[in-house]
Amino acid sequence: MDSYVGKILITGASSGIGKATALLFAEEGYQVFATGRRRLDMAELGRCFEPGVIVPMVLDMRKRTAVENAFKAIGPVDVLINNAGLALGMEPFHEGDVDFWEDMIDTNIKGILYASHTVAQEMIQAKKGHIIHVTSVAARQEYPGGNVYSATKAAVDSLTRSMRIDLAPHGIKVASIAPGMVDTEFSRVRFLGDERKAQAVYEGMKPLTAEDIAQTLLWMVKAPEHVNIAEVLILPTAQASARDVTRVR
Repeated sequence: MDSYVGKILITGASSGIGKATALLFAEEGYQVFATGRRRLDMAELGRCFEPGVIVPMVLDMRKRTAVENAFKAIGPVDVLINNAGLALGMEPFHEGDVDFWEDMIDTNIKGILYASHTVAQEMIQAKKGHIIHVTSVAARQEYPGGNVYSATKAAVDSLTRSMRIDLAPHGIKVASIAPGMVDTEFSRVRFLGDERKAQAVYEGMKPLTAEDIAQTLLWMVKAPEHVNIAEVLILPTAQASARDVTRVR
């Protein structure tokens, strides 16, 4: 592909929402820079199109210097989608694993800070840009065992609104999308690979797919220049809130 409609940077693209979003935007004519921790998955993603359409990067978003150096090397992008994030465990707060807490805080909050701060500098120079944070319904509605994960996503929700205030004068859109239940690796990661527990999350209902979120992100990005779709809450029909899910037994 000799020309692109724009350059987009997507974090957390090894699988799930990030991977689906990278593939969709590549199909739509964007040059995609995609980051992820897993080397083999990123290499496979890069082979989905002709060389250069999707540029995979093995990157740990918890590492500030590595993120800053990698993103500066990419140069200016039109869109940043901060998708990298995870949940670990569902224990009550008083039984929580502090190592899990630190991993969630470092990835879900600090990773977004490192990415957005680096990319925003060049967007300010260009006087345009679009930054979207993938948050969660858990940012708005707590549930048993969600404690620190919900807190990290609530922090990103607040950060999104603060960044919008600071960056709007520079012509930069800042937005968020908050998915409910999406059938990806999310639950398998949360339950440390326990497939039985992961599948139980979606029993008796039809969850969203990664492609559903990718299509919504494309709609947000394709809005006219003067339109910022600032916040999207997207749930499967069977889910009414973070805690209320209708299941067919």
